[in-house]
Amino acid sequence: MQQTILIADLQSFLSNDPIQQQDFVLTIGKALEEIGFFALINHGVDRALIQRAYQFAEAFFELPDEVKLRYEDPRLNGQRGFTRFGREHAKDHPVPDLKEFWHVGRENHLANLEMIEIPGFRSTMNQLYAQLEQCAVQLLEACALYLEVDRSFLSETTIDADTILRIIHYPAIPEDANPASLRSAPHEDINLITLLCEATESGLELLQRDGTWRAIPNLEGQIIVDSGDMLQQLTNGLLKSTTHRVVNPGDRSQRFSMPFFVHPVGKTALTPLQTCIERTGGAVAFPKITAGEYLQQRLAEIGLK
Repeated sequence: MQQTILIADLQSFLSNDPIQQQDFVLTIGKALEEIGFFALINHGVDRALIQRAYQFAEAFFELPDEVKLRYEDPRLNGQRGFTRFGREHAKDHPVPDLKEFWHVGRENHLANLEMIEIPGFRSTMNQLYAQLEQCAVQLLEACALYLEVDRSFLSETTIDADTILRIIHYPAIPEDANPASLRSAPHEDINLITLLCEATESGLELLQRDGTWRAIPNLEGQIIVDSGDMLQQLTNGLLKSTTHRVVNPGDRSQRFSMPFFVHPVGKTALTPLQTCIERTGGAVAFPKITAGEYLQQRLAEIGLK
């Protein structure tokens, strides 16, 4: 099976060759400008660690509902621990998604929950979080260079931000599922960029400009990267936040995935950059808002607050 989106090699950016570095910057910049997605190889995230995380995830989601619900704390607004099946829905889509999930975040914001039933779960997810964050910083540096701003401009906004690792379980489709329900209804990501570890099954699709859907296969060793609403706003629409979905399977298989949602700190102004305004025709396309205000607004819209 071949990948249907552009593939970029992170080691080109990390090399000492300025030509390779510039080629990587232009490659991912153009990909995010044109379709908002690309696939990343040689990303530095340990594949054995990803697989171990999936093993822990499967062990947790196989637990009885009464056990899983002990880890759902309404006071956390879904920002840590467990979120039950059918709670989240896409913006402007009233039917819930067919998924349940677990959130891991930065420990100094809110402590990640210790799972009594599965020793090693928390430490494994924290290790994966750290490796994905290192990769994300490198990608944000490349994006900043493409935007013609200081290399650390974007990555510095994420220092001490509450970036989220979401461990998702899409169970076999229930017999009584609403016909309009999808594993994940069409939506755009809220944040700056998302790094999606290779899922256990296919199902991810992105909406193309002609209104058709393009399937993105999950291939060994690849992380799928997409730009979110906050980056789209900050770049005045230069980098696209593309609508995507996870479709229901033809059989009754389950699916696991682990997206890493990279957020800026709440005080970050999402006012479009002047360089991007100039590159998109000269008119400001988005209002002034902070990342924190934007996040709270969207969490309410998708049912997590």
